[in-house]
Amino acid sequence: MRQLAIYGKGGIGKSTTTQNTVAGLASLGRKCMIVGCDPKADSTRLILHAKAQNTVMDLVRERGTVDDLELEDVLKVGYGGIRCVESGGPEPGVGCAGRGVITAINFLEENGAYVPDLDFVFYDVLGDVVCGGFAMPIRENKAEEIYIVVSGEMMAMYAANNIAKGILKYASSGKVRLAGLICNSRNTDREADLIEALAKRLGTQMIHFVPRDNQVQRAELRRMTVIEYSPEHAQAEEYRELARKIAENKMLVVPKPLQMEELEELLMEFGVIQDDDESIVGVAEGASR
Repeated sequence: MRQLAIYGKGGIGKSTTTQNTVAGLASLGRKCMIVGCDPKADSTRLILHAKAQNTVMDLVRERGTVDDLELEDVLKVGYGGIRCVESGGPEPGVGCAGRGVITAINFLEENGAYVPDLDFVFYDVLGDVVCGGFAMPIRENKAEEIYIVVSGEMMAMYAANNIAKGILKYASSGKVRLAGLICNSRNTDREADLIEALAKRLGTQMIHFVPRDNQVQRAELRRMTVIEYSPEHAQAEEYRELARKIAENKMLVVPKPLQMEELEELLMEFGVIQDDDESIVGVAEGASR
């Protein structure tokens, strides 16, 4: 069983990419489970054709203790036999998402959710790099392969580099490794070349370039993955190809994050920012306020 985590800037399309990729693996005959690690609990809705499923933390609050939960309360099976769990998180403004993630993972382990015939477990992780929930799947030595969803936009690349720093921090004390960048295209100029260049500098690969296609949104309106909604569509084949590449991937590395000056130089080389633009550090600090 391989345990993978999908990271990336908030809004980059992690959950959509995760669900379509896992659906692709299921269509190839692989047994998979998705553990949603974002308090928004939107990591499984396309697989289950539902708005959201009950989360571990919601039911813990409702019943008072995790000991009162049964596995079938929180584990649902959707398209392709994909097992789906949402960890949930604290009530808005109270606590850290990390508690929900580790509570959910421990509950799943103790109650037999990680069945022997599972090929892949995917952790879909929230986008906030400074939150404790971000690090939990790798800090607890659960997820060992990390894929970062990125685009040719400045802040998406800034976040990808920060995530690489987080992976580096935990790689020295565990088995976690960076397995590649997934470019979820935003149709920016020279996007594929830019992400290839970023991957090379991080010491990894761009494992796949997912083109932008409105078929993804059409499928989502029906709460379905493209794989299920239109399996013959070209975009469905893109996700199946990404699934095949992940299944065959052997390139697991300790990343080499860029210094901010190096990242700025790369962005200037590809025309994402100009010499007279505000530095990426200043822009990032402004966006976080």
